[in-house]
Amino acid sequence: MAGRLAGKVALITGAGTGIGRAAALLMAAEGASVALAGRRKEPLDAVVKEIEKTGARAQARVCDVAKTGEARALAKWTEETFGRVDILVNNAGFASKVRTVRWVDEEEWRSVVDVNLTAVYALTQSVLHGMLERKEGTIITVTSLAALRPGLISGAPYGAAKAGARNLMQDVHTEFRNQGIRATTIIPAEVDTAILDNRPAPPDAAARATMMMPEDVAEAILLCATLPARTVIEEIVLSPTRDRDRSGEIAIAARFGEPGYTRPR
Repeated sequence: MAGRLAGKVALITGAGTGIGRAAALLMAAEGASVALAGRRKEPLDAVVKEIEKTGARAQARVCDVAKTGEARALAKWTEETFGRVDILVNNAGFASKVRTVRWVDEEEWRSVVDVNLTAVYALTQSVLHGMLERKEGTIITVTSLAALRPGLISGAPYGAAKAGARNLMQDVHTEFRNQGIRATTIIPAEVDTAILDNRPAPPDAAARATMMMPEDVAEAILLCATLPARTVIEEIVLSPTRDRDRSGEIAIAARFGEPGYTRPR
């Protein structure tokens, strides 16, 4: 299949819905063979069918990347199934329900860090060996504007984990750029995806209408993957053109998790 990614293999996490799904469809349209990973089989299978209808190759594996053993097994499966990994897209994300560091418990904190940071480490390390042997590879990690501007909308655990993932990509870039490895961080502000449903005060339809769509972020991912190997985009920050009032959501998030607190209807 012809295209700018013809002959390439892309591994994408969180690929059943949202940004991951959109990125998978775009990469497949450019000729890439795509390995899809996520926690739910049905959405993954649906994306595989969409891709196969275009003549591209795709396979899916159910995986909880928060468990490092499963993340490493995912990388090994992809290499065994497709021969290698040319492009890794660390897209899977998870945010806590309790946003303030005052009330978030350790279990919830760790669950956010495991998905958004530790999984990025495990998958990056797992595919890096093969990329270094071939002297070429692209690692793209979707973080969040929370990495740059932390606060109650995204929450303390999420912001800290995404900042860590951004720092890790900067480390990979610095350490391995002269060995042909490109490391990129995509930093989007609010995107209308299912992760918003876990907020203490989920935004309504009017608020979501101001946000970016998954396809917008996927286009940025595709750009980073399709540039000539001689060029790397180290970091892209994406924001909705129009800002919105978040004061009501912030007020709820500041108290959500406080003993005895009941969210106003």
